[in-house]
Amino acid sequence: MELGKKIGEGLQAGDVVALIGELGAGKTLFTQGLVQGLGVKGYVKSPSFTIVNRYEGRLPVYHLDLYRLGDVNEIYELGIEEYLYGDGVTIIEWAEKAYSLLPEKYILIKFFYRGEKTRKIEIKRLDE
Repeated sequence: MELGKKIGEGLQAGDVVALIGELGAGKTLFTQGLVQGLGVKGYVKSPSFTIVNRYEGRLPVYHLDLYRLGDVNEIYELGIEEYLYGDGVTIIEWAEKAYSLLPEKYILIKFFYRGEKTRKIEIKRLDE
């Protein structure tokens, strides 16, 4: 959560953060830190059933959870481009389902289990 908060403090309008990792790997907890770093007050929960949650901080924050969506066409029909190219920060859990829709520049964060209470986190800024 602290790492997420530190990264969130540096995010700017238009940034997209793509989160990838197994169920329970820490994507939502990390997102809670990101959102705190963006100045959002209150509790942040995974939008698994609503698909998108919007929060107000120093920038608008769009938190998408693609877990329950099937293929890229279903994600496209959701209107994901509105969030990816908007005026805020977009955080996407299960982003691997939408690789082909992501902008050329985004932050990729991968979570790996390294034990019951240990995770490895890889962070890359992609500027393809």
